[in-house]
Amino acid sequence: MIRNASLAIHRPMKVLNIHERQLPVPVARAGMLVDSLSSLNDSLWPRRIWPAMTFDRPLGVGAVGGHGPIRYVVESYAPGRSIRFRFTAPKGFDGCHGFELVTAGTRTCILRHTLEVTACGPAQLSWPLVFRPLHDALIEDALALAEASLGQTPTVRRWSMWVRLLRRIIAGGGARPQVVPDVRFEA
Repeated sequence: MIRNASLAIHRPMKVLNIHERQLPVPVARAGMLVDSLSSLNDSLWPRRIWPAMTFDRPLGVGAVGGHGPIRYVVESYAPGRSIRFRFTAPKGFDGCHGFELVTAGTRTCILRHTLEVTACGPAQLSWPLVFRPLHDALIEDALALAEASLGQTPTVRRWSMWVRLLRRIIAGGGARPQVVPDVRFEA
C-alpha cells in the first residue's frame, strides 16, 4: 500500500482551477480591469492584502514578474479582453493562469480566472496544502475588488481558518486581515 502511494506522487497531477464572477457591465467597460493589472491604479489585483503583482516593464507580452514567490511571464495579452501568464516558479508548477472577459449578454460579462497546471514532485503536496487555499482566497478577493471597482457591492468570500493560519505563518505573525474592498482606498 505504501509503495502505491509512493508511486502516485511521482505521476504528474493535473490541476484545473476556475473562478468567475458575472459583472453587470459590458466587456468594453470591464476591460479596464484587465488593463489595470500591476499599475498604480490596479482595479483587479487586491494588493492591499496580498503581495502586489509587479513586472519588469509595462503590461505586455514578454513582461516578467509575479507576486510573492509566484513568478511568471506574460504569454498573451489582448487589451481589454484577456491576459495569460506562464509560470516560471515555484519549481514543479508547469502551466498558465490568467484572466479573461467573456460576453454574457448585451449588458453583462463574466470575469474568469483560469489556472491550468501540471504539478510535479513537491508541488503535488504544496498545491493542495498551501498554494490552492491561498490561490482560491486571493482570486476571490480579486473578483470582489473587480465588483467594487465597477461600483457594485462586492461579494466577499470569507477566508477559511486554514488560509488565515497559512497567512499568519508566512507573514511571521504580521499578516494583513481580510477587508471588504473599497475602491476609494485601492487607487
